[in-house]
Amino acid sequence: MASRDAPAKSTALNAVGNGGVAAVDRAFSILAAFKPGDERLTLAELAVRTELYKSTILRLAGSLLRHGYLQRLEDGRYQIGPAPFLLGALHQRSLRLGDIMLPLMRELADQAAEGVSFYIRRDSVRICLHRIDSRHAIRDHVREGDILPLDRGSGGRVLSAFSGARGEPHDTTRKTFLYVSIGERDRETAGVSAPVFGPQQQLLGALTLAGPRSRFDETFIAGALAPLLDTAARATAALGGDASPLRAAMASLAPPRGAKRRTGG
Repeated sequence: MASRDAPAKSTALNAVGNGGVAAVDRAFSILAAFKPGDERLTLAELAVRTELYKSTILRLAGSLLRHGYLQRLEDGRYQIGPAPFLLGALHQRSLRLGDIMLPLMRELADQAAEGVSFYIRRDSVRICLHRIDSRHAIRDHVREGDILPLDRGSGGRVLSAFSGARGEPHDTTRKTFLYVSIGERDRETAGVSAPVFGPQQQLLGALTLAGPRSRFDETFIAGALAPLLDTAARATAALGGDASPLRAAMASLAPPRGAKRRTGG
């Protein structure tokens, strides 16, 4: 007879994993049950989220407690211990932004056949930190180290919006996670940008796909939005951020029949 504390299903309990160790997989499923905003979880909540027996959770939690991955509070609830944060700090110190961004930027540049830049904010300007040139002879000429304005161009608009600037177009940019610029910074160029985040959703920079205005027609822009958001989401996930808002923005895109242009500025 099944235990009365068993969840309705026990997928995690029965899953052996592809070449992994079942007990380790189950222990990590307990840690993964904590989502952003969860400070403490009860044993019952962990059982529902992991689909593990309570007795299994108690056994695994003993090891996680000993090694500092979990803490048990006086009221019996659990919270994440200090060990994951120590590992996270080691990861952040060893991580080089270019190791993550450049391969993804090359992939996007190959897919879109246009130049890709990654901008960071420094005070009242933006700096091109990484750049992958288009293979076209005619292209936008941006180089690593170039300093550009924040108030013109899609990269600057995205950095401003997610740094707290109010009003339009920033409010809309925060909702869509996109900004399309046609001839703002340079009347002959166009671009579309999306933000990239790190831990605690810290804004790391703006990923920009840009090229000559003549090639950025409505059909091209509409088709470029999803790949750009996908690349920004993948970069965010790899850098320790929450990619779900970018994925949601990507899912909300209309079929690529055209794109609304923003001009002026």
